[in-house]
Amino acid sequence: MACHVYLQIAIPMKAEIRHHLIVGLGNPGSAYAATRHNIGFMAVDRLVRKYGLTACRSRTNAEIAEGDIAGVQVLAAKPMAYMNLSGDPVSNIVRTHGIQCEDMVVIHDDIDLAYERLKIKEKGGDGGHNGLRSLIDALGTDEFVRVRMGVGRPDGDIGVVDYVLEKFDANQRTILEPFLSRAIEAAAAILCEGTKDAMNRFNRKP
Repeated sequence: MACHVYLQIAIPMKAEIRHHLIVGLGNPGSAYAATRHNIGFMAVDRLVRKYGLTACRSRTNAEIAEGDIAGVQVLAAKPMAYMNLSGDPVSNIVRTHGIQCEDMVVIHDDIDLAYERLKIKEKGGDGGHNGLRSLIDALGTDEFVRVRMGVGRPDGDIGVVDYVLEKFDANQRTILEPFLSRAIEAAAAILCEGTKDAMNRFNRKP
C-alpha cells in the first residue's frame, strides 16, 4: 500500500507594526490657535512638518499624521474636541490603532512651570489640568509619558483660565519657536532613547 507523506510548510505571519502615539493637547478652532493652552497643538504641528509625517484619514475625532522618526513608527494626533473632552478622541485612537498607553507621549501646557521650562514626566495625576484629567478618565490609567511645557502663572488680577486662553505676549513670542523645537526634540528622544535618558537631557533648566 502506498504511503503518502504530507509536508506542512509554515508560512510566516506578517509582523504587526508597533506604533507610538504623540498627542498634543489644545482646543480646536481659530479663536484658540495662538493661545497658551494650545502649545501642545503647536508642538505637534511643528513635529509633523519637521519629520515629514503624512496626514491620514481617521474615523476618530482627531487630526492624525503618520510616519517615522529615526525608524520608530509614529502617529501624531490633535484631538478635535475641547480640552476637557480630549479623552474620548485619544482613547478611540488607542483602541483603533492598538496603541499601548506606555507608548504614548502627551505634550501639554503647564502653569506650574515657568515659561520656557520643559519637563518630562513618566506618569502621575492630572495636576489640575483638564485635558490630562479627561485622558486619565477615558483611558483608565495615568501611565503615559508627558512633555510638560511651562507657560507660567498670571500676574495681577487675571484668572488662570483667562490667562491660558490668551495669546503669548510679545516677549514670550520671541522665544516661542526655540521652545517648541526643544519640545519636539524631547518627544523624539523619548521614542528613540527612552524616557529616562530623555529626562536626564531635558529636565534641566535651560
